[in-house]
Amino acid sequence: MPDTSGSTGRTPETHVIDFRAAEQLLAARDPRGAVKLLDTVIAGHPENTAARLLRARAFFAAAQLRPAELEFTIVLEREPDNAYAHFALARTYERQGRPDQARRHFRLAAALDPNPEYLQRARFDS
Repeated sequence: MPDTSGSTGRTPETHVIDFRAAEQLLAARDPRGAVKLLDTVIAGHPENTAARLLRARAFFAAAQLRPAELEFTIVLEREPDNAYAHFALARTYERQGRPDQARRHFRLAAALDPNPEYLQRARFDS
């Protein structure tokens, strides 16, 4: 009998397949489908930061900003030096009309990674 993970009765291999399928769904502009697949992955592996980051991106793409904010925050609690997560959280705050929080995270992203887009959005000159 195959080893299963968590209460979902799914194998670790199935979770990998679901993660990859969720990446494809997000790329195909089906964020809600991606979230659905990632829910099972995260239920089986709540410590998986990559799955949480992908789910945060899917929530953001689906304009579910509060869940996106929560997931990006969890990622940053685990990986405070993740420039992309800071940038994405900043974009989430920006869409929520929270410019002060957005500016802080845009600047953290730019400080961690001199990506031109991060630097532009950080607006260090203002």
